[in-house]
Amino acid sequence: MTATPIPSFFDPARVGEVWKVDYAARAEDARQYALQHDLKPASVSKERISLLVVDAQNTFCIPGFELFVGGRSGRGAVEDNTRLCQFIYRNLGRLTHITATMDTHTAHQIFHPIFFVDNDGNHPVPFTDIHVADLRENKWIFNPALAPQFGIAPEYGQQMMIHYAETLAERGKYALTIWPYHAMLGGIGHALVSAVEEAIFFHSIARTVPPDFEVKGDKPFTENYSVIGPEVLTGPMGETLGERNPKFIQHLRETDRLYIAGQAKSHCVAWTISDLLDDIRAAEPELAKKVYLLEDCSSAVVVPGVVDHTEAANEAYRRFAEAGMKIVKSTDEV
Repeated sequence: MTATPIPSFFDPARVGEVWKVDYAARAEDARQYALQHDLKPASVSKERISLLVVDAQNTFCIPGFELFVGGRSGRGAVEDNTRLCQFIYRNLGRLTHITATMDTHTAHQIFHPIFFVDNDGNHPVPFTDIHVADLRENKWIFNPALAPQFGIAPEYGQQMMIHYAETLAERGKYALTIWPYHAMLGGIGHALVSAVEEAIFFHSIARTVPPDFEVKGDKPFTENYSVIGPEVLTGPMGETLGERNPKFIQHLRETDRLYIAGQAKSHCVAWTISDLLDDIRAAEPELAKKVYLLEDCSSAVVVPGVVDHTEAANEAYRRFAEAGMKIVKSTDEV
């Protein structure tokens, strides 16, 4: 099917803003659009083409929010989402399914400042990396005030933190990073970017197919960059900290192509793809050829003068390509 035109209501200048989607108007627009362009329900399509949108939420994608992913351009996530929306609209007749992941947090989680204190009772500032040595030397300790809500002794809380940091190091993961409070459940930062939400809603009406929204990152004792699995699965006594999600490898088996976009390329996107690749290799290596990475719809974490994860993200994508995944642009034919 040929590309469909971008609807007149889409305004690229508003992609970096938060606003209320007019669902009634968009639903009517989608109905008329489907009639005009002869769009059939996704259920009758012979080819199954899916889009996975990773964490296209205000907290990561709107300038001034907690963890805006500016990339090297300084406007990365806004530019990415503009292209992503255009990709969805141009391919309304081709895309048969859209999944959006939702990073979902509360204050009392392992990567937020309140989880740790120093000897003076101060919390670590955002972007502090906490290493095994810091914990063994009690430079940072598990906040004992949190122990009652988790039903553990403060001492065991510290043991859990040491075990966690050790496991990250053993697995070659990033060190435990303290992030600003972000993607807070119930807050405006948790919501999808308005323009992206509108595009997903429009697709759901035009193609008569519901999107999926996949919550991740809501476990207190583990990070969850990837929607497929947490950074650390078990605690020092073998207790479950989080579980892997088999949904995506199963979905890949049932689809012809899976496109992946979102934020941040160096963290949640790369970790999700890496976990998916692990599942692919364990199940059927040829499945990697079904995965298409929208390179121009994701940006790496860059904090000017502090850290730049661009090269690490690019290296990860090279590894994914070597495994058989395809690196494409949003303007390429679907």
